[in-house]
Amino acid sequence: MNWKPDRHSHLSLHIQIVDWMTTLISRGEWTVGMKLPPQRKLAELLGVNRSTIIEVLDELKADGLLEMKRGAGTFVSNNSWNMLLNKSQPNWHKHIEASIHKPNYHTIQLINEYEQDSSMIRLGTGELSPELLPTKLLEQSLQSISLNARDIGYSEPKGSKRLRIILSDYLKKRGIHTSPESILIVSGALQALQLISVGLLEQQSIIFQEHPSYLNSVHPFQSAGMQMVSVEQNEHLAKTLKAARGKKQSLFYTIPTLHNPIGSSLTIEERQRLLDICTALQIPIVEDDVYHELLFEESPPAMKSLDQTGQVLYIGSVSKTLSPGLRIGWVVAPEAVINRLADIKMQTDYGSSAFSQEIVAYWLSSGLYEEHVTRLRQQLKERALFIETILEKDFGRIATWEKSKGGFYIWLRFNKPLVNKTLFLKLIKQNVLINPGYIYDSQDLHHIRLSYAYANLEELKERLHILLSNI
Repeated sequence: MNWKPDRHSHLSLHIQIVDWMTTLISRGEWTVGMKLPPQRKLAELLGVNRSTIIEVLDELKADGLLEMKRGAGTFVSNNSWNMLLNKSQPNWHKHIEASIHKPNYHTIQLINEYEQDSSMIRLGTGELSPELLPTKLLEQSLQSISLNARDIGYSEPKGSKRLRIILSDYLKKRGIHTSPESILIVSGALQALQLISVGLLEQQSIIFQEHPSYLNSVHPFQSAGMQMVSVEQNEHLAKTLKAARGKKQSLFYTIPTLHNPIGSSLTIEERQRLLDICTALQIPIVEDDVYHELLFEESPPAMKSLDQTGQVLYIGSVSKTLSPGLRIGWVVAPEAVINRLADIKMQTDYGSSAFSQEIVAYWLSSGLYEEHVTRLRQQLKERALFIETILEKDFGRIATWEKSKGGFYIWLRFNKPLVNKTLFLKLIKQNVLINPGYIYDSQDLHHIRLSYAYANLEELKERLHILLSNI
């Protein structure tokens, strides 16, 4: 044993000796079961105090590399190589537990997993059926799109200028008058929420949401350190918002047209009232308007169209109408806000897909998009009527619901609190996937978000009977 610690090193004697012994064990020079010299002898050989040796041996015992056998001495542990292997690898579980982004509910993780299983019938998914997507027309339209080198490179921070100009004109039909400079192209509405959460708010800000809420099934604000507060839109709303906000920054998230998961829509009077309350309290509003084109009757005006002060951040998307795979949405907001969000987006993904932006621009400008949406509304209306007929026949005594006014969903309420994790897992075993109410409100054991947009009619009928037999 010729090695001795270096007393001139910036490392302490203790650390040097621990590293030296660990290296000898890892190289196999100190083999499993080998007995170490007594403490006094080690201290003498290494030229250090016995107290230093005691600290070193205690640390290596705690790490599982050494073990003490009473009356026999100190030995290299039988498990030393496994402990060294574990010690050499990052503790990824610890990293994951300490990370910023919150894990989703286990039920939602299972939904995301089983939605990829082709044998599973999806009764709650927020996605159009493949048979409702204009696949052939999309394919044909590619022949009509001309591209140059700039078109397929990185787009400018706010997104394709051509698409933003087209959107500026298209949004006038929604009563929204805005310039291309006040529009940001995003990779779907969820990215818009993520950008807003990290770009416009401080940690511990208050996010007001309607009850129940889609935001409880995703965590863009929660993971940014925001506090979620669910509120009812009643006569006490102004007092509730003022009291809950206190002196903190706040924001109100709403889906005023075809609310997810309920499917309801605010009247123009209710929209104006909410806008007036939030304006008076200086609480910005995020209007998520991704479903409005699927309303069966004429849609009320967007809240953004009533906004005279830049109070409303407006979000739109083609994910619910044209194709979720295109990943194209947009935010309309004051130019200073758009500039801020665009800067963060460039730091995040350097722009949404150039190809997808060109496709959406072509569909909006050619009239193909509006033609498709008109057909789609009729198809969804027929599906809604089909599923409501089944509900009236088979579920009338055990559940209640509102007739669908558009979109994808019926908010089905069972008279008894039956919709729990046990039912969810039981149905999975029978190849039925539901979206239970408790993923939108943790206390809700009565509701299922029932979608008529994805499964074909025969599958809907068959799986509703399976659902009924398990209630």
